Amino acid sequence: MLCALLSATDRSRAQPAVLSLLDGGELVGRLRDLDVPVQSAGVQPGLRAGLSLMRLRPLIGASRPDVVQTWMYHADLLGGLAAALSTKAPVVWGLHNSDLDKRRTKLSTRAVVRVNARLSHWLPRKIISCSERAAQLHTGLGYDASKFVVIPNGIDTTLYRPAAGARSEVRRVLGVPPDALLVGMVARFDPQKDYENFVRAAAAVAGRVPSAHFLLIGRGCDEHNAELGGWLDAHRPHRNRFHLLGLRGDVPRLLQALDLCVLSSAYGEAFPLAVGEAMSAGVPCVVTDVGDAAEMVGDTGRVVPPRNAVALADAMTSVLSLGEEARQALGRAARVRIEARFDLRVIAERYQALYESLSVAPASPTISRER
Repeated sequence: MLCALLSATDRSRAQPAVLSLLDGGELVGRLRDLDVPVQSAGVQPGLRAGLSLMRLRPLIGASRPDVVQTWMYHADLLGGLAAALSTKAPVVWGLHNSDLDKRRTKLSTRAVVRVNARLSHWLPRKIISCSERAAQLHTGLGYDASKFVVIPNGIDTTLYRPAAGARSEVRRVLGVPPDALLVGMVARFDPQKDYENFVRAAAAVAGRVPSAHFLLIGRGCDEHNAELGGWLDAHRPHRNRFHLLGLRGDVPRLLQALDLCVLSSAYGEAFPLAVGEAMSAGVPCVVTDVGDAAEMVGDTGRVVPPRNAVALADAMTSVLSLGEEARQALGRAARVRIEARFDLRVIAERYQALYESLSVAPASPTISRER
């Protein structure tokens, strides 16, 4: 989302620069391709806070920012304090998480959140949350509610758009029948995404819809994943209808070929980008009720409780059974909803307008981010 936001930034109004807490990171190349300067503070995990602040202060101060936008918890804490000690620029925090269950969140992260809750009353000028549910969670933890601004993630509707030719092309490349119904899930392999629940639901759908095939797209969703392979082997009669595509660089093309996109997350989502990208590509979605997923989908798809494979399978089956014309109508409605509410250009404008409202000089945010 950081890269997408910067790609849509009006450079006549703002000159962004990114300061990374950690060294390197897979997004550095993408940021530099956008002609965005990137520096690393070289902060190491577990490094004493004082030393981290000593490294950050001169880097922030030298850039003479008009606004400092921090991006996640540790950046909010360290970047926010370093900015307050090195510049008079207003600080804007960023929140992108809607779950802090102690069974799934590191003790150190929860400690940072507790500190941030206290600091929120004086350190940041504003706190941007990408979802309503995330804002509610953090105000309940003691964050200053008066400073919250909810700006959802934005979707690049020019990149994620319907394309008629993708349907036949992707099926040919995958070696599936031309009339196969493709169901996709785009997410890294992680307990948060609950792929086990997706596999169980998809196997049930496979028994009801003989033409259904399932694409698992994301880091860790490949043949080397023994845990995932074990779940699939438990449904061996349908094993050949699951396609493990792993991390891909052609996700927009794959989405254009889908009949249905699924998000089976169990917890922790705020504003799941994969759902918005699929909807923008004209694909109806079935999602679990986590974060703002239900608000994103509205009446253009189906929403079910998390961790409920039966409900998930029933919802998937209901969409696949609609028939091509009705499914396409849902997909068109999904794209219209994204264009109206979550278009990247509109979201970028909301960020820039907020920065300009906080700064006397034309806003040029320095964005501190975590890898």
